[in-house]
Amino acid sequence: MEVAIRRLGAALACALALGLAHSAPFTPQRDSDVVERLPLSASDPSVRRIDSLRKQLAARPDDAPSRIEIARRYFDLAMAQGDPRYVGYAISAIAPLATRQDAAPGYWVVRGMLQQYSHDFDAALASLAKAEQADPSTPEPMAWEAAIHMVQAHYPQAQQACERLALLAQPLFGAGCIAYVRAATGELEASYATLTQALAQAKDAAPELQLWELTRVAEMALRLGRPDQAEQHFRRALGLGVTDQFLLGAYADFLLESGRPAEVLKLLTGWERSDILLLRLALAGKATRDAKAAEWATQLRDRFQAAAQRGDRLHEQEAARFELDVEGQPAKALALASRNYTVQKEPRDAEILMRTAVAGGDAKAAQPALDWLRTNRYQDPRLDKLAQELAAKGATR
Repeated sequence: MEVAIRRLGAALACALALGLAHSAPFTPQRDSDVVERLPLSASDPSVRRIDSLRKQLAARPDDAPSRIEIARRYFDLAMAQGDPRYVGYAISAIAPLATRQDAAPGYWVVRGMLQQYSHDFDAALASLAKAEQADPSTPEPMAWEAAIHMVQAHYPQAQQACERLALLAQPLFGAGCIAYVRAATGELEASYATLTQALAQAKDAAPELQLWELTRVAEMALRLGRPDQAEQHFRRALGLGVTDQFLLGAYADFLLESGRPAEVLKLLTGWERSDILLLRLALAGKATRDAKAAEWATQLRDRFQAAAQRGDRLHEQEAARFELDVEGQPAKALALASRNYTVQKEPRDAEILMRTAVAGGDAKAAQPALDWLRTNRYQDPRLDKLAQELAAKGATR
């Protein structure tokens, strides 16, 4: 059960609310391939465990459970560290299992996780459905299904997945999933109250799960106009000692919106390898006129240009924000935000589409986001303000 709980944090935190902009993963051809030494040291427990598993696998190449566990652990590192190369190693680890007729449920879960990483959502849902059919007693596939449906703004399907999950998981696990869906569909105040109460009653829950829940209630508090409460939730999450780039990104955004960019520079020291956190560093550096601001902007520009040349569309939400807020190119930002919204429809995707439409003087380009906002009764004062600006410029609210 604890493993499944940890996976909900990965699924709903990292796949959902930030619309993460990953680099395309490099896929080694052999288990022995070494492309680059990654930031974690060999003494790190997670690295030591993977090294131990890889040694076992070298002795028993047909050991499917070891391959699945290696892939899981690499994926967890990618989510925590923001380094997509770990995803490439995860893909390589399970690749030999693709042709096996007796693939275990765990294989289909990991495969679905990796497919959603690349935004191949239909294929991911198909893999997760196979996992759920093979083992209906585990909530993990349902958590990932809910995550994917949330990214696509398929809220009834997300609700159904959460309800199935809640029958199998501990109360905080299910409550967090359901509250997240309901907070996106017109029940913000009630969802905030439910989730804060569930957290208060589950102080012994796994730290990874607490982190996900606390980040969610922090965002809900912001949408309710309660920044002090939001900061308390963020700080409590940071105090859990769990490395999580999504939490860092969410708190960095809070600090930027609160006019505290210097604190972002301190918070994200050493996180340049993560695209989403490098963007926050670039924004904070620009605001503070930090000496590294130009260097950070150059790094991002190079990464986004390389992604565009590869036809890699995983970056478009973050790239749009970069073009708008760092480069000052609203037309280019709007094109990226519009393309991104055809794939991902999370609140941040809607926000950047609306902001770029305002800045680019093309109110009607934001109509898909306005339709989403109206249809689902999503509550957020910032989005309401943008909707008013767009309506004044000719969009339909």
